[in-house]
Amino acid sequence: MTRYICVFLLPLTSQLPARESSLTCWCLGGGKPLKMSSSTAALRFCANISWLFTELPDFPQRMHAAAAAGFRAVEAAWLYDADPLELRRAKDDHGLEVVLINTPPGDLKAGELGLAAVPGREEDFKRGLDQAIEYARALDCKRIHLMAGRVPPGMDGGPAVVREMEAVFVRNLNYAAKLLSKEGITGLIEPINTRVTDARYFLSSPHYAATILGKVAKDNIKLQMDVFHWQIMDGNLTQNMQRYLPLLGHVQVAQVPGRNEPDSEGEINYNYIFSMLEALGYRGYVGCEYKPLGSTQEGLGWLKDYWTRRK
Repeated sequence: MTRYICVFLLPLTSQLPARESSLTCWCLGGGKPLKMSSSTAALRFCANISWLFTELPDFPQRMHAAAAAGFRAVEAAWLYDADPLELRRAKDDHGLEVVLINTPPGDLKAGELGLAAVPGREEDFKRGLDQAIEYARALDCKRIHLMAGRVPPGMDGGPAVVREMEAVFVRNLNYAAKLLSKEGITGLIEPINTRVTDARYFLSSPHYAATILGKVAKDNIKLQMDVFHWQIMDGNLTQNMQRYLPLLGHVQVAQVPGRNEPDSEGEINYNYIFSMLEALGYRGYVGCEYKPLGSTQEGLGWLKDYWTRRK
């Protein structure tokens, strides 16, 4: 069986390709080059209001600011200190879609960051999922990030612990899939890097996440790709994006290593990443989950340029 590796050849320019130009995909290992037109649908971006517009104190104000900046969609980590009715009013007033929320983190003061894979916290995970569904229902949000969580203190993260946590994770994801299917909601799992961001996070690579998804095998449980984490843990973004595109339910972006704007100094060529997502036919949202170097508004030049070119 012939294996194909696609290499995208993009113009050597600081700008994304024009809407009418084309990308060349050379299939190494056999076959002819494929032309993929960049006239495919433009990417849809959403503002992560847990990271952006934090100059403002509450989520409804940030939603207003996001809409004023041109966003038509927002996402957030934990909205649970806010009144869902107030959030709904802000959403409706500004014509916004709420794309994604996270399940509650558990006890942050005790060092928790999600519960879906944590042994002994299954009932707490279920209660948190119920709360997330309640907010998602109020906001017409169709994606919930089911946070795996950290290896608990006192556990060494060795093979036996990994097996135990994986079994808990798979059971909880199957439980979540059944509940979420009744609401028309997709559950997402996200690898978070253990080299820089969170040394004890259980789910750290796209490859292991794909293995988990294979064991769950539910159409409404998908993969969340944060390019920042994928680059730190594995690199090889081109082949990983091609390989896991069928599993993707959401994408997030930030520059490496600073986790700042996509056009800030760093390792990732986001002109290439965005063009590749377009060429591969990605139709989901791209979440802007990064730390602005200055004010949020001042750091949106990269996105306004993209919107201008893709009109």
